[in-house]
Amino acid sequence: MSKKSRFKRWLRRQETPEEAEPAETKPEIHEIKHKNPLMEIYDKHYKKLLIIPFSILIIAFIIIGMQYFQTGDFFNKAIDIKGGISITIPTEKIVNADELQNILSPNFKKNEIDIRTLSVAGRQTGIIVDIDIDLNDEANIEKLISLLRKELDLTLQQGEYTITGIGSSLGKSFFRETLVAVLISFLAMSLVVFLYFRIPIPCLAIVLCSFSNIVITLAVVNLIGMRISTAGIAAFLMLIGYSVDTDILLTTIVLKRKEGTILERTIRAMKTGMTMTITTIIALSIALIFTQSDILKQIMTVVLIGCFADIVNTWIQNTGLLRWYLEKHGI
Repeated sequence: MSKKSRFKRWLRRQETPEEAEPAETKPEIHEIKHKNPLMEIYDKHYKKLLIIPFSILIIAFIIIGMQYFQTGDFFNKAIDIKGGISITIPTEKIVNADELQNILSPNFKKNEIDIRTLSVAGRQTGIIVDIDIDLNDEANIEKLISLLRKELDLTLQQGEYTITGIGSSLGKSFFRETLVAVLISFLAMSLVVFLYFRIPIPCLAIVLCSFSNIVITLAVVNLIGMRISTAGIAAFLMLIGYSVDTDILLTTIVLKRKEGTILERTIRAMKTGMTMTITTIIALSIALIFTQSDILKQIMTVVLIGCFADIVNTWIQNTGLLRWYLEKHGI
């Protein structure tokens, strides 16, 4: 073969590129997720887990019903709702509130007596005696003062104690107005939810969750024997807003966003919602330990109970109902 032929052959090889060697195929990188055992249980049995919040709700209704049949009221009313007087006695003597209440109660069998101690930095500074007698009932007021004077071994002259009171009719008026305020707030919240999502079942799930939080919190309040004042009712109003906040967060992420599966979107919502709830619980717990105000203690106690109820109702009840709806309609 001549040099010219060999050159032409070489030239043709240069013009026709050889098949490129197959590039190294990089294996697809899949994100390996180690499933949380609790999430696996929830993923498989989320419908069965709905039994938990609904069982708690039924028990709460039973507790409230028992309270109503025993007292005629759905909860223990404080003086500013029921009507009566409150006597504040400054004293540095150590007073056992329970023992004093047991001594006074037989002398006022038709009345409810509640005795609380006042303290500053852990040191007792006085007591408050609440009793549901009329402010104009001078005979019973004098009888109560005499008993306190004897049991506390104090002179209790005018100026050494203070009496504040509210009439029963005025207390009933306050109670009606506060109930109307709670009802209007609940209806307004429901309307806003329906206007925002415009899908009946998820909206009803949010409203049911908020209602469940209120009922369960009220049942626990009855169990611990707390007397609800106007401050406590204000705390229930706060609870409505707080519970709806976490439910709207959940529904917005799961219903309106399309990234990932329903379970993945639920987990994202739960991380944010639980961070909010745990932060609130820690803040309320610290404040509850250090505050000396009975009003603040009552507000924080009600909201704190509601936060724990909201964890169950939002992340089991509402989440389960929402997922059930989405899977049934193929959304």
